Amino acid sequence: MMAHIILIEPDRLLAEAYYNGLAAEGFSVTACASAQAAIMAADQQTPDAVIMELQLIEHSGIEFLYEFRSYSDWQNIPVIINSFVPSREFSNNQQILKKHLKVAYYHNKSTTTIQQLIASINKSLVKTLP
Repeated sequence: MMAHIILIEPDRLLAEAYYNGLAAEGFSVTACASAQAAIMAADQQTPDAVIMELQLIEHSGIEFLYEFRSYSDWQNIPVIINSFVPSREFSNNQQILKKHLKVAYYHNKSTTTIQQLIASINKSLVKTLP
């Protein structure tokens, strides 16, 4: 069974690169440029994992996470942040990210390869199997 990933990436070129890399690994991918598009996509097909940028148009990534986690069906879906926003920006909020919003991994885009993202997805999916 191929895992379904929702990719939230507002940068079209990056979204295309991530999409191609994930699809080449055998993932089914829905690329979304905004938080609202991602909620609609998740409503149509529940993802096995979400990869997201925090800097989004209209809503922030944190607002998306609160909304996403408000749906009981999506409470345990792994979320992997892949952002240019350094994780140190959340040094006071690590507990919120990890415990409340259940962020599985936090990657910095400028230093993360597609292979590292795929490894995080695979580790996340193993943890959520029944």
